[in-house]
Amino acid sequence: MPNKQAMNLEIGKKIYFASDFHLGVPNSITSKQRELLICKWLKEIKPTCQELFLVGDVFDFWFEYKHVIPKGFVRLQAAIANFTDNGIPVHYFIGNHDMWVFNYFEKELGVTMHRKPFEISINNKSFFIAHGDGLGHGDNGYKFIKKVFASKLCQWAFARLHPNFGIGLGNYWSGKSRIATGNTDEVFLGNDKEFLVVFCNEMLQKKHVDYFVFGHRHLVLDIELNNKKSHYVNIGDWFKSNTYAVFDGDNLRVEYYRSNF
Repeated sequence: MPNKQAMNLEIGKKIYFASDFHLGVPNSITSKQRELLICKWLKEIKPTCQELFLVGDVFDFWFEYKHVIPKGFVRLQAAIANFTDNGIPVHYFIGNHDMWVFNYFEKELGVTMHRKPFEISINNKSFFIAHGDGLGHGDNGYKFIKKVFASKLCQWAFARLHPNFGIGLGNYWSGKSRIATGNTDEVFLGNDKEFLVVFCNEMLQKKHVDYFVFGHRHLVLDIELNNKKSHYVNIGDWFKSNTYAVFDGDNLRVEYYRSNF
């Protein structure tokens, strides 16, 4: 079952959600440009941010050895540490590309990790937050692969590879992904075929949720459910749309980040 918490917003504060940075692809130059843009956004929202939710696939590939992490991404890590060092909680949800994030961000950066969906009430509005992969029915092939990669045996075996080879292999896989090659097919399939919409509707038959917040689909969506009493919000990505969601205490909306940087 998802974790459950409750909180209220302080005056002038907001909750921010972002997802699918996919840092590392398609190459080091564009990845660093995207990282700098994300860090600029983080700096701008910090004065009004009460809590930050990173909803998965922050990296296109990540594996933590006992004493080694992938090279790079130090600017984002510094920006996250700047939040937590100043008392702003940061939540990190494991996605399908960064499921091998273990405890580095918890121990070094003070981040709260989520490997399962998370439920929270904010200003008496209920939120169900998850990356979105593997929820609902179908996609059994992916669910099997995810179970394999999430297994302790698989992680132990990969950790036996020398980091130069293991991380190099991971980056090679990452370079062949649809995100890296641009062969993406993110199109809205309709309410009856979108697996996350179906999942939300099935969950609403059991209990009320005001906002379902997901990433994963790389689409910007705000779909009214349950006679407009609930919303499924997909917050898009920073690979194409540079979008994020913000909750001001009354409403959750998706915004586009535009910068001259």
